[in-house]
Amino acid sequence: MNFLQSVPAIRRIDTDRDDLFAIDVVGHVAAADAENLFGLLEAAYALHQRIDVAVRLVDHDGVDWTDISDETLKQGAVHALEHIGRCAAIGTPDWTADARHALPASSPIEFRHFKAEDEADAWEWLGVQRVGAREKPSS
Repeated sequence: MNFLQSVPAIRRIDTDRDDLFAIDVVGHVAAADAENLFGLLEAAYALHQRIDVAVRLVDHDGVDWTDISDETLKQGAVHALEHIGRCAAIGTPDWTADARHALPASSPIEFRHFKAEDEADAWEWLGVQRVGAREKPSS
């Protein structure tokens, strides 16, 4: 498939909380998708000093980590530490342990993984109501 015809792997999810950054990660995440994600997060940080994050994995097929610039990853981690309170990961794989290891041991971010069938618990943990339909996350 032509790059310009490909469907974005990162899709925003509407919720009733302005300070919740909620996304679906669909299929394979190319470096351009990841760079876009970091830009979307920067916009959320500009609007809210503290945010919570929900990441739903839908038919996840990996991330091109080696193609993402080291500077982008470093800056992304620093800004996450400054702005993110809670992060719910929904579906498989459970990447929360890797995220914890990538951040300092004193990280203030509270990560929690939810199986796809427990998605409602994730939204409750974040104190949010869903808006609109969603695809089913990977189990």
